[in-house]
Amino acid sequence: MTSDFSAARIHLERAYHYLRGNDETSRSVCEALDLLIETVAEAQHRRPETGVLEFPQAMVRQI
Repeated sequence: MTSDFSAARIHLERAYHYLRGNDETSRSVCEALDLLIETVAEAQHRRPETGVLEFPQAMVRQI
């Protein structure tokens, strides 16, 4: 099963939006959410690793 990073990011951004308070808890949770949102965004846009195909080497002609 693969992760749905775009959906997770939407929910994290929504949670950030709801934490509008000026209290210490709201500020610290928003800082943590910032880090999570950034990590999820990076994962969402990361390209999958690609393998390298090795082609058979051509035979060297001798003259």
